[in-house]
Amino acid sequence: MTDATAPDETAQTETAQTAPSATDETTPTDAADDAAAESADAVEDTTENVGPTFAELGVPDALVEALDRRGVRNAFPIQAATLPDALGGRDILGRGRTGSGKTLGFGLPTLTRLRGQKARAKRPLALVLVPTRELAMQVHDALEPYGRVLDLRMKVVCGGMSMPRQIMALERGVEILVATPGRLQDLVDRGACSLDAIKIAVLDEADQMADMGFLPEVSALLDLVPAGGQRMLFSATLDNGVDAIVERYLSDPVTHSVDPHASSVTTMTHHVFTVQPKDKVYVTAAIAARRGRTMVFVRTKFGADRVAAQLRDAGVRAEALHGGMTQGARTRTLAEFKEGQTPVLVATDVAARGIHVDGIDLVLHVDPAGDPKDYLHRAGRTARAGEAGTVVTLALPHQRRGVDRLMEVAGVRPERLRVT
Repeated sequence: MTDATAPDETAQTETAQTAPSATDETTPTDAADDAAAESADAVEDTTENVGPTFAELGVPDALVEALDRRGVRNAFPIQAATLPDALGGRDILGRGRTGSGKTLGFGLPTLTRLRGQKARAKRPLALVLVPTRELAMQVHDALEPYGRVLDLRMKVVCGGMSMPRQIMALERGVEILVATPGRLQDLVDRGACSLDAIKIAVLDEADQMADMGFLPEVSALLDLVPAGGQRMLFSATLDNGVDAIVERYLSDPVTHSVDPHASSVTTMTHHVFTVQPKDKVYVTAAIAARRGRTMVFVRTKFGADRVAAQLRDAGVRAEALHGGMTQGARTRTLAEFKEGQTPVLVATDVAARGIHVDGIDLVLHVDPAGDPKDYLHRAGRTARAGEAGTVVTLALPHQRRGVDRLMEVAGVRPERLRVT
């Protein structure tokens, strides 16, 4: 295996409750704002390190022009590293966290290598497997405009959406299929889809698929893909069986990495606020009310609904996102968050898997993460693609030691503040 490593509005609202004081006369809001400003300062020096253009990397003129119309001119590190090999048909093992730009890293080569080809009914030419509906939709939305430029048809098949419509689309012919494992297996079992014409297979967020128990289905699907085609796998880690997938299905892959511990780069700052139980609601609202887009993490569906309601009571526009919601409600909530109508999203870990939203300024852990891996996944929602970001964890006194141990294992050295 050859290795090539790439570098990697709402105004503030006052609440009726009296604010607790913090050591050194610093309020939680001030601390969060100061942290954000420091993050912005830290990223200034990186803006001159512009990556190569897509034309320089071998992307066809039609796609380069389409990218340029959308203001996308220079490649991110993972794209700059991956594109030449992927365009050449090599198998790729991409290691990088969410937000490193890998969708275009595998999407542009897939589109390029399929240009001029047409799929027969029920027989797509490329397959992108992802763990969640949300990620499937986001991959589709990111690549479909470029697919149109090359007259390539793309379709999402996943649970929570109309299966008859998905079957009809497959019967008409789809060049690129973006799918979750469960729904795709259902369609294959019904005879509505065959994988015997797949030339390019991509596994995105493979570690999340492993965490969600999908690897047996992934293996069963890949067994139906003809040998000799191109395979690309992207994963933050090789835990929980992902390494076995790499060994079994990738042929002499070239590895491209963005630092998997990129949460500790200078564009992201980490903070732990120790708070008393009586102050936690106020501190949460004070931080969430700051300007910018904020993602709040909690452990449970009930907690997501409760915290979102508390924030709205404090005058902060916030909505919950969790697995107990209908797909339509989840789609609307996520769209409003992306469009800035709802600046604060309160989510559970499961519901947030696969969410790719640019411009998240702050991640707030109202409930501390369960383990270092979950912490890094949460934190990875901000400071994406070299942007600045702030990560704040609220810890009750009895949680402080556990949070300290978690940070140490995660390789994070946070600034600490005791709110009294």
